[in-house]
Order: sequence, then structure tokens, then C-alpha cells
Amino acid sequence: MKRIIFFLLFITFALTGCAKPKTSATAQEPAQESVQEPVKLDPQIEKLNRVLMSMTDRCKAAIPNGDPNEFLADLNKVLEIEKAFPQDDLSLYYLIDKKHTVSADYEPTHLRKLVQNNDYIINKTTLSLREDAADALAEMGRAAKRDGVTLDVSSTYRSYETQERTFNYWVSVDGLEEAERESARPGTSQHQLGAAVDFGNIEDSYALTDGCKWLNAHAAEYGWSLSFPQGYEDVTGYRWECWHFRYIGIEACRFQKKWFSDIQQFMFEFIDAWKNMD
Repeated sequence: MKRIIFFLLFITFALTGCAKPKTSATAQEPAQESVQEPVKLDPQIEKLNRVLMSMTDRCKAAIPNGDPNEFLADLNKVLEIEKAFPQDDLSLYYLIDKKHTVSADYEPTHLRKLVQNNDYIINKTTLSLREDAADALAEMGRAAKRDGVTLDVSSTYRSYETQERTFNYWVSVDGLEEAERESARPGTSQHQLGAAVDFGNIEDSYALTDGCKWLNAHAAEYGWSLSFPQGYEDVTGYRWECWHFRYIGIEACRFQKKWFSDIQQFMFEFIDAWKNMD
């Protein structure tokens, strides 16, 4: 895919800078050098250019060629929806990874315990999600059932302490290097946000199940995004996890698919940079 927008702006500057001075139409009049007015860019497009230039080369390469105004319109839809998120909790767009963390005492404000229901199966009695994610999970579960598929939920919210025990367990089993590829250190897990779900048996073989195939085809329609896709360990920090989906909302899923090659990490890195760019 061609790199987008910042490249188009570069062309604008280049064409303006290469403009030739006009010459006189008659021999009697000396040639007058024209003065080029500085190109005035829309502040939003100028900011977009700076943010894109700050992204990694792989992220830039993932963004398809397109109209910067269309990109900004789609971005603004996503950011407008964010205003309706609970204001007493972290945003569903919060960037959390090996470099961006939450504190040991962070707990989602609106956690709801999951109970046995007709929409999906729960594999433990200790599961919970933030309310907006729980509602979206129920809606998605009902849709899957209409298609003859029953989703099974194996892991959801984990506290800092639970994640610490989980990470230490995998270190004891596989060693530190391998554990870093498949388990988050405490404070860096999407599960602590209360908006991530592990489905099925939490193994690669889940990819072969009807549940995983259905999720890959339809999860985005209900606001759920695959967090750790195959072939992007150098981007996400984790190996492929076909079972791990994060609730981010329908509009963000559309934005991710349209502009970021459907890679969640690229989109959240962009949104985080956008918010923090002066």
C-alpha cells in the first residue's frame, strides 16, 4: 500500500517551491521575479502531517493512499463518540502496551460480574467486564447464536495482582523470554482495562473453531477488535492470539479497518499521538 497524506503534503510543498518566476512579455521591460505566497495549510491537515511523520515506518506503510480530509472526518467521528464514554474511567481508546501502563491500583469504574446467560457461555464464575463491554458482548453473543454459533468466554478483567500472578506463572513454566511473548507484565495488560475477552480454549487451535471463524468475520460489527494478529509481534509485542479481542466500539473498528490495515495497535498509537501533539 502507498503511504498517505504526509506524502501528498510534501508534493504540495515541492510543487510550490519549484514554481518558476514569470518573465516580461516585451524586451523593453525587465523581468520581474514573482513572490510566492506561503502555502497556508488547514491546521488540522498540518497537524495530521506531523502526527503521521511521527509514526513508525511500518505504521506509515500500513496506511492506504487517500484524501486527508476524508481521513480527518473519520477521525473526528471516532473522537466525537469518545465524548460519550464514561468520564470517570479510562477511555476505550486508551493505549496500553509494554510502554504505556496503568497503575497497580487502577480498576475500571463500572465493572459488571458476568453470570450464566442465554447469550454466551462463561467458563468461570469470577468473570467481569466494564458495563459497555459487557453490553456489547451480550449483543454479539446473541448475533452469533442466530448464526448457529455459541461463543464461550474464558477470561475477562484481571486486576494488577491477578496479572502479576499470571505473568509469574508463565515465567516459571516457559522462562522470561518466552513469557514476554505471550503474557503481559502487570500494569500493561488490556485485561486490566476490563474491555478485553479471551474466548475458547486460549490456544492456537481455537482458530479452527466455528467460534473463532465467526469472530473473525463479524466481531468488528459489534465493536470488538483482534488485538494481537498474526505477523505483527514486532508491533504489538505479543505473538498471535486468535482468541483475544478488545471492545473499542463500532466506529473505531471501522476506522481501524479503513485506514490502519485493520491493526488495532497502529490506530491506538495514532490516536494517542494525535491527542498529545501540540
